[in-house]
Amino acid sequence: MRLRLPEERPTEPPTGYKIAHPMLSQDGTRAGFTGVSLGGALPYGVLAEASCVYGLRHRAPHRRCDCGFHCVHDRAAAEALLCTAEHRAAVLLDVTVLGAYIRFEHGFRYARQRVRTATVGPCACGAPAVALVDAGWGRPGWRALAPSCATCVGARTSLSPAAFARLAGEGLRVVAAPRTGVGDDTARDDLGVPELAAEAALLQARLDWFQTQLARLGEGGPGGGAQG
Repeated sequence: MRLRLPEERPTEPPTGYKIAHPMLSQDGTRAGFTGVSLGGALPYGVLAEASCVYGLRHRAPHRRCDCGFHCVHDRAAAEALLCTAEHRAAVLLDVTVLGAYIRFEHGFRYARQRVRTATVGPCACGAPAVALVDAGWGRPGWRALAPSCATCVGARTSLSPAAFARLAGEGLRVVAAPRTGVGDDTARDDLGVPELAAEAALLQARLDWFQTQLARLGEGGPGGGAQG
């Protein structure tokens, strides 16, 4: 006798939360994500279909395999994963579960997904992020990105959240996480970073960096030496 799992017939697709690293293609024309665990070697787009990471020919998710996309039901559970050292630069994804899925106590394993919103955390220095910059690692054909404030952008490859959303397509929204530091006297009621403000801050950071480089070149040029 073979036991069958109960089948669900939801009127609307389930939703869930997960974390991932934002990615930019080598030629700078596409944006996507890569997972933090089993499927981390395979970047995916906003709308994507899972395949077996072991190369098996069955369709994901298979009951006797752990392939497929994964997410949790509770936003707080996904946010907790961002506390670990290796996941500090990841972003929080709000996803719609599509196609066949297997429900677990804490989440889903499923065949297809649509990423609806990506929430970007603070820069490594603790300041609110206004850009996603080259993180210094990647996958073949893809650069990983990490949140950065205007001061830390420097000359690295960078995208504003709005630019990343445009490249990713499919209606993706990219937002900045609210500032949650205890005792932060600069906190405001509107803690989100508007897209236009992020664009302006990124441009200003680049301008400041170029002005610094020009000043250094000027100091080393004719007549730029110290007099004594």
